[in-house]
Amino acid sequence: MRKTPPTTVARVRLWRWRRNPLRRHSDVVEAWIVLGTWILVLVGGAFAGLTAAQAVDSAFAARRAQVHAVSAVLTDDAARTPPAGTGYDDGRVWATVRWTDADGSVHQGRATVVPGAPAGTRLTVWTDPTGRVVAQPASTAEATLQAALTGILVASLTGATVWAGGWLVRTGLVRRRLAEWDEEWKRVGPGWENFSGGRG
Repeated sequence: MRKTPPTTVARVRLWRWRRNPLRRHSDVVEAWIVLGTWILVLVGGAFAGLTAAQAVDSAFAARRAQVHAVSAVLTDDAARTPPAGTGYDDGRVWATVRWTDADGSVHQGRATVVPGAPAGTRLTVWTDPTGRVVAQPASTAEATLQAALTGILVASLTGATVWAGGWLVRTGLVRRRLAEWDEEWKRVGPGWENFSGGRG
């Protein structure tokens, strides 16, 4: 008994873009939706990511421009151990420091220092335009890294959102096409059954 060779089905690439008697208007619309979705995923995601990265980088740059470093001196001995339950995990303690501005005015504030540092210890603190001690701003390298990570995250989320929207639209078209095929088969099916001997 001879074995029948398996039937192979050749896949036709880009069939929705080629003229053929089986192609419907909905197939062309679906092809354009797929193409448009991927263009928006790539271009829109890249644009959103770059915009977000630039915004973050500009915010860090503005922060660095608003604060400046000053040399301060510890007025009292710092505590040797951080208070329990402060929530700080860097091992530093709060202490009072004093510094003199370029105009000769003396300021005083509180900053985190190494535990047990003696009075008179010099350290660098960061102050805002009002003379208040603030946290050290992010360095250029840290700001660049943060901006890049933010850009990647925003680009990924934007691309995923656009892709999901395109997928929903395409799914709706597929369901509509299947419904059209079902209706058409209801009209054509009985004739095929008679032709194939399905009915007497």
